[in-house]
Amino acid sequence: MTIRLGPNRYGKAEIRLVRVVRGTERHELKDLNVSVALVGDFAAAHLDGDNSKVLPTDTQKNTVYAFAKEHGVGEIEEFGLSLAHHFVSSQPSVQRARISIDEHGWDRLGPHSFRRQGGEVRTATVTHDRAGGTWVVSGMTDLVVMNTTDSAFAGFIVDRYTTLAETGDRILATAVTARWRHREPSGDWAGSFAATRGLLLEAFAGTFSRALQETLYAMGAHVLEHRAELAEVRLSLPNRHHFVVDLTPFGLDNQNEVFHADDRPYGLIEGTVLRDEAPPAGPAWE
Repeated sequence: MTIRLGPNRYGKAEIRLVRVVRGTERHELKDLNVSVALVGDFAAAHLDGDNSKVLPTDTQKNTVYAFAKEHGVGEIEEFGLSLAHHFVSSQPSVQRARISIDEHGWDRLGPHSFRRQGGEVRTATVTHDRAGGTWVVSGMTDLVVMNTTDSAFAGFIVDRYTTLAETGDRILATAVTARWRHREPSGDWAGSFAATRGLLLEAFAGTFSRALQETLYAMGAHVLEHRAELAEVRLSLPNRHHFVVDLTPFGLDNQNEVFHADDRPYGLIEGTVLRDEAPPAGPAWE
């Protein structure tokens, strides 16, 4: 029997970073969660306990903080690109660096006062390889949306275990996790994000849904039809079920007015929408 070391990587996960730009009375705030993962020539550390080619994860953490001061943060895609290029170019043992960033939004209350936004989180993942490839994936998590009508579910398989009734009018609610891959590792990151987010919401609101799968495809296709800089969109949509409450024991009619919101178990619909001519994804999604 032959035993060998397979693919591996290591890094510092979930580095909490808050950056305040103070230049004037009006402060700017960035609140990030940064994770670093490095791939490269680290076999000796696994097989022989030899750390001579290992950049400590504590050093990776310190680099993130130092870069935030020396170079600023800017858009999270820019910050990720800067860090990924640094780790690959400065360390001969590193073949590939992957930087994943979550950004928590804050609403401004005054020149130096803020209120943390709830729910939705902006994301970016940057992968840079020594061979020259760079990939940027932007996105968001926990964008909670609901249509109170224009959703149906019928014509599905019925077997001996099926109890679900067909419906032509139901609530459709989900918490969108969306990620989209850019064709090139450059661009108007803020503008692209805002436009893509708007297109996803526009398609969700404007689609009569006969299944959450149909809504998923409509959302992804709508983005690609309007954003030439994007190659593909990946969506994960949990179906947040809302069930009509039976009020007949109380002599009351309920015409899709009172619902019980059930958070689990839930249907989970996932899929990818992409262009035929999309450039190769490489390790962008690994």
